[in-house]
Amino acid sequence: MITARCLGGMALATRRLGSAALAALLAGCAAVVPAPPPDEAGDTVAPGPGSYTLDTTHTFVHWEVLHMGTSTIRGRFDKATGRVEFEPKAQRLDVTIRIDTASVNSGVAPLDSLLRGSAMLDVAASPQATFSSRSARFEGEVPKEVRGELTLRGTTRPVTLRNLRWKCGLNLLFRREVCGGDFEAQIERSTFGITHSLPFVADPVRLLVQVEAIKQ
Repeated sequence: MITARCLGGMALATRRLGSAALAALLAGCAAVVPAPPPDEAGDTVAPGPGSYTLDTTHTFVHWEVLHMGTSTIRGRFDKATGRVEFEPKAQRLDVTIRIDTASVNSGVAPLDSLLRGSAMLDVAASPQATFSSRSARFEGEVPKEVRGELTLRGTTRPVTLRNLRWKCGLNLLFRREVCGGDFEAQIERSTFGITHSLPFVADPVRLLVQVEAIKQ
């Protein structure tokens, strides 16, 4: 198989010939391994249906909120797990993401302590936030929106994740099919009972969700 031969050649080139030979081999492999066909938006159609597990090293939920009408406070949740069921021809994309709320990380320790407290995320009472999809809007075989529900602090509200990019293909590192992309959404934090610092810290919160999932 071409992929296996390329992978074996990469290991041999690295041991015997160094980085220059590896670069040349990578270029050759790229030339002989056909890429999946992109659509007009630059997305790549998946080769087939399957069940996927989220890669926790490449799946994170980032957030942004305006502070005092001046700068934007940013952070992310460092721990998220979940699964994806993807059937492109049937236009089906089911997503479940479980977020460890205590893993919130703004880079500012006092703010993180406040965020974990009872007035904000209340991680003691609600250690996990969950997004569960209910439906998806496709263009052809490419998902453009994922409609679902976000449960945060024990409150569930509808949320739509909008696709910024989506791609599936063979990961040459571990020779498994991977699907992933970037999604965005906006929530009003007050609807989840988080009213601390309003209106000095804005109510709308932008969510940026990066996901990569490995086919089982």
